[in-house]
Amino acid sequence: MQVSLSARGALERRLEVAVPAAEVTQEFEQRLKRVARSARLKGFRPGKAPLPVVRKQFGEQVHAEVVDHLIRSCLAQALREQNLTPAGGPRIEPIAIAPGAELKFAAVFEIMPEVRVNPPEGTEISRPSAVVTEADIDAMVESMRRQRAQFSPVDRPAELTDRVTVDYTGLMDGKSFEGGDAADVTLVLGNKQNRPELESALMGARAGETRQVNVTFPADMSNATLAGKSAELSVSVKQVEAQSLPPVDAAFCRSFGIEDGSVETLRAEVRASMERELADLVRGRLRVQVLDALYAQNPLEVPRTLIDEQVQQMQLDAARNMGVREASQLPPREPFEDPARRRAALGLILGQIIRSEGLQPDRQRVEERLEELASNYPNPEEARAAYRRSAEAMRQIESAALEEQVIDWFVARAAVRDQPMTFQELTGFGQAS
Repeated sequence: MQVSLSARGALERRLEVAVPAAEVTQEFEQRLKRVARSARLKGFRPGKAPLPVVRKQFGEQVHAEVVDHLIRSCLAQALREQNLTPAGGPRIEPIAIAPGAELKFAAVFEIMPEVRVNPPEGTEISRPSAVVTEADIDAMVESMRRQRAQFSPVDRPAELTDRVTVDYTGLMDGKSFEGGDAADVTLVLGNKQNRPELESALMGARAGETRQVNVTFPADMSNATLAGKSAELSVSVKQVEAQSLPPVDAAFCRSFGIEDGSVETLRAEVRASMERELADLVRGRLRVQVLDALYAQNPLEVPRTLIDEQVQQMQLDAARNMGVREASQLPPREPFEDPARRRAALGLILGQIIRSEGLQPDRQRVEERLEELASNYPNPEEARAAYRRSAEAMRQIESAALEEQVIDWFVARAAVRDQPMTFQELTGFGQAS
């Protein structure tokens, strides 16, 4: 077997392999004899047909099998000899495959790049630093009270925290538009979930009044026909209701799953939940900064094969999120090119750190992540068992744990600056969405 290797760019390689005619013929004859031992041909007992007859009947098929076998086996041998690791399946280009002659083919593929990770020492990382205060817990309990709010009709102008029921009709450029009319819409004034122009117009309104208001739709809203445009709404107030909040007592606590009805237990549970949220957000902020730094500080050529795999996965994920099931309706690939290149590059960089540092999935992290996932199901024990039965699911959990370990490795060596923040600043709690 003769092998020649040539490079095309940084990663693409072309490997030409020539297999002597004698080796091809020997493989063909051996395979043909094996076929003859079991061949069933009309006029002959099974396995008793003369070899020339078998050759005439099955020769073309056997030769094709021989070519396929030799290409695969010789390519594998050539890759080993050349110490090459393809990033994806090689593209085979037949050069000479005629029966009885030398077999010659080329394999074109990309190799995996050499990944060298620059040390993280000196990289500046900002770590949010916040604590849950009693005032934060008070605010959260107040928010929970609003979730259990009761409303009763009042005959007075609408005030902050009142619930207002309205009908409205809308015009855009003097014409009605889809979604511009609605009936029996309820709005709680001051909950920061309504257009500010609408809230301002309804403050002080009474049942039976009609008010005119100009609204501008957000530029990033999903309805592209309305995004960034303005409309005139004629809003008819049908009812004004005052809000009353429940006392924080045993009944209130039990409504949130506190079996002993204790306010102290409720506040302890609220604190634990808020502290978990803080920890998750801090980890998330660190993760973004570390991955950004790794990507920026370790530029590398990424095999086109790996980018294409990530693009396809992103297209499929986006299609599923949009409810698309037809392959012909996949979103265009262009918007995914840069994110796919980044994801593929980070996969190579993280993999190199894991190998060079000898990291193994931390079992405690794996179990904690498994518990977190299982807790989202009605029957956590059953969900936990299902995850454990799935090798692929457990691999994904272990991969996530390893990524966290890489983040910790980087942060432990970087220049970390703590950034004092409040719970509200870090979480956005109580701010407009």
